[in-house]
Amino acid sequence: MNLRPSTSHGGGGAKSGSGGAEAVAPQPVAAAKSESPSASAMGEAEVEPTVFIVDDDPALLRLIRKLLETTGRRVATFTSAAEFLASYRAQAAGCLVLDVRMPGISGLALQERLATDEIALPILIVTGYGDVPVAVQAMRQGAFDFIEKPFSGQILIDRIEAALVEDKRRRHTRTTREEVRRRRALLTPRERQVMDLVVQGRPNRLVGTALHLSPKTVEVHRANVMKKMEAGSLAELVRMSLLSGEEPKELSA
Repeated sequence: MNLRPSTSHGGGGAKSGSGGAEAVAPQPVAAAKSESPSASAMGEAEVEPTVFIVDDDPALLRLIRKLLETTGRRVATFTSAAEFLASYRAQAAGCLVLDVRMPGISGLALQERLATDEIALPILIVTGYGDVPVAVQAMRQGAFDFIEKPFSGQILIDRIEAALVEDKRRRHTRTTREEVRRRRALLTPRERQVMDLVVQGRPNRLVGTALHLSPKTVEVHRANVMKKMEAGSLAELVRMSLLSGEEPKELSA
């Protein structure tokens, strides 16, 4: 099944493409876990994704909707970028199939708008013959993939499924990062200092030297960090630090 644009478009005409003694006691917090934060542990519910399609060709929209509905996918179609923006709710799961050349707000302009609004919806760019340079530009701006008209229905389905897998991965990463940051916020200022030095590979002796703490005090702080962060190992704590996106603060020894 080949999907081709119609020869005319509503409202848009024909297309051309698209050592101190600090006293510290262990704190009563939850026991450490052996795994990194998971979707189930954080209450992340499975949400049915939507395939959002923006193209000013109504005939092509109908064809794609019919095709995707046979696969059981939820579909939402829009004949303009403005219509999509008026309807889309931030953080809605799914992917965006976007024609680059449309009257009004172009596909590239919509892509830039979504990036500005920090909407990380995977975008599958649809271009016409000869519009590959435009698609390349879109890819450089963060588009997930592109497909050139005319295209087969199966190719479109495969690209969309890949985009939906990517959206799920991004959402899991974002949810996990937020959970790690929430746990880090539970740390005291001193515990954050200890954590920052520990994930940099410093042994307790050097952590104590840098913070003017006794080895025993460092051990207590470190134990509290592991419990509050729910890290089962130093390696896991390092992964959490990297995932949080917060740079460990360097301290002079």
